[in-house]
Amino acid sequence: MFKITKKLSLNLKVLRFFIIPTILVSTPFFNKIQDAKAGLEFQWDQDSSFRRLKWFQKEDKRKFRNTIYFFLRPSDRRTDLIKINLAIPKTFKSTLKNEKISFCKVRIGGFENRTKCLEDIQADFKINTDESGLRSLDIYPYSPIPADKESYAVVLKVFNPKKSGLYQFHSYGQSKGKSFSSYLGSWTIVID
Repeated sequence: MFKITKKLSLNLKVLRFFIIPTILVSTPFFNKIQDAKAGLEFQWDQDSSFRRLKWFQKEDKRKFRNTIYFFLRPSDRRTDLIKINLAIPKTFKSTLKNEKISFCKVRIGGFENRTKCLEDIQADFKINTDESGLRSLDIYPYSPIPADKESYAVVLKVFNPKKSGLYQFHSYGQSKGKSFSSYLGSWTIVID
């Protein structure tokens, strides 16, 4: 009987030696389950009149410094653009400054490389605010943006708003030779 209890206690010590470190090592992996990102984007009004545009942001946490790239790919532009208007949602409460806004020719990142501005495009920026609190950003490039195979981006360097949520930005472009702007598409960014 003494041999059986001695053998059982030895087995429990060995088992404890293997189980406790396994639990301690695997605990941080279970912590990261909540950070899983879904490859799904939600957008209001999924009818054919709304076009989903690509975007990229470096940080999605509330009140963090962020760089947001709003892409205009070749498929998004049908003609040369002389003016681009970016409608900013009323709930996106962040300070915009002209020196923190840029327009550039961009390489859209992916699996192998990062998103990067290749060449800055000279442009004038005008931030409009009306009496209802709606804001928009007008971009006037010095030379028309051609409808070629290059991708362009409006880059905002801002602090994320205090409230998390989905923010939908709309884009309008004025073609060369036209006196009005037409709808280009919408971006829906996420702040956690």
